[in-house]
Amino acid sequence: MVTIGNRQIKAVLFDMDGVILNSMPYHVQAWKEALQGVECEVCEELLYLYEGAIEPATAVRIFCEHGCHITEKDFELVFQAQKRIFHAKYRHQITPYPEVPHLLQALHDLGLTMAVVTSSHLEIVMSTLPLEVSTYLSHIVTGDRISRRKPHPDPYLAAASALRLKNTECLVVENAPAGIQAAKAAGMECVAITTTLEAHHLKDADHTLEGHQALQEYLLCRVGPAIPFQSASSSFKVLHD
Repeated sequence: MVTIGNRQIKAVLFDMDGVILNSMPYHVQAWKEALQGVECEVCEELLYLYEGAIEPATAVRIFCEHGCHITEKDFELVFQAQKRIFHAKYRHQITPYPEVPHLLQALHDLGLTMAVVTSSHLEIVMSTLPLEVSTYLSHIVTGDRISRRKPHPDPYLAAASALRLKNTECLVVENAPAGIQAAKAAGMECVAITTTLEAHHLKDADHTLEGHQALQEYLLCRVGPAIPFQSASSSFKVLHD
């Protein structure tokens, strides 16, 4: 158990893309290629900013606000194309961030429960999440198994329910605004890491940290005895509280 503020944290709920897996550049490229099918072009930063926000109405609004005028039917076609492109061209290139296996082992040694909560569909998760990660997970929530995806709280509420934990006993690790919004709407503590976006985009998180090393040290400094992190430095930088 980890104490953060006045909360006793029993589980860590990780987003997958951009947190566990170094996969976002490949997802972004697949989105760009899929959008060409409806003659639509958007900047890469937009795709990073709205990672996970793939509810049709939400996605259509975002694209339309940025000059890409599509319908929900168009979006569904684009979304299906994005999944096909990603699966065919990029899934074999996906790996966990190098620090992740050691991080999961350390959290497991502390007795913390872990789960992944992602907007990706189950077939993507099954084809990209390696055994060295999944062996530590007690539950996985995917976007096609819930009624509403991020930024709605439903994915994180579903995870807490499956783990039989109170919302306040869960800590969320995210890398994008939609996931942060979902976590906070679920009443959970949220730590953001700057793997894909700069810190100012993640300001709604309770804490923003500079990557996985800082995340592990942030958690381990709240318990004892500390588990050594494989790093040249034992200090971590909180970008904002």
